[in-house]
Amino acid sequence: MKRMTDLPGTIPIFPLPGALLLPRARLPLHIFEPRYLAMLDDCMKTDTRLIGMVQPVAVPGRSEKGLQRIGCAGRLTQFSETEDGRYMITLSGMSRFRVVNEIDGFTPYRRCAVAWDGFERDLDPVEHDTSFDRDRFLSRLDRYFKARDLSADWETLRDADDELLINSLSMLLDFSPEDKQALLEAPSLSTRRETLVTLMEYAMRGGEGDRMQ
Repeated sequence: MKRMTDLPGTIPIFPLPGALLLPRARLPLHIFEPRYLAMLDDCMKTDTRLIGMVQPVAVPGRSEKGLQRIGCAGRLTQFSETEDGRYMITLSGMSRFRVVNEIDGFTPYRRCAVAWDGFERDLDPVEHDTSFDRDRFLSRLDRYFKARDLSADWETLRDADDELLINSLSMLLDFSPEDKQALLEAPSLSTRRETLVTLMEYAMRGGEGDRMQ
């Protein structure tokens, strides 16, 4: 699947708060709810094996949460079943998409009609950040980790390529769902890196309240 025309117009949706998937990145997931076990079984019967990760959002007057307009689809590339019927899976990020509308149906999980146009670069082999100052970025990251009392494998961080480093941190660091959405919607790797730095600096200034005390 290397062209937008190869991607389906309808995909199953997994609305998981705070879980961020990015193109060319990998997201491990633990699946145990019956509706998502059914989604996984149906997904494995398709040629594309795509699942759309979307941030849920509260909708006034509705008990069921709505969906952000932009998500990222991942291809099911690894899975294993536990003895009690749960699944450990890995999604490999393929492309972002826009939610066109939800589709009513008989499946216990949600499905959406989606549009892929505008995200053609997501299917490229890699994206580069030509203005990336790694030393300056790692210095900021070190200050952020110290402020949050976090540890890191600095040798691995120094050796990681630009995209892997920026996207992995975007996915792993403990930002709000709204901040994760901003990282997802960043139009380029450079913009995502700038957004990531802004979020770290905001947190270090105490912008996240008690978590920074």
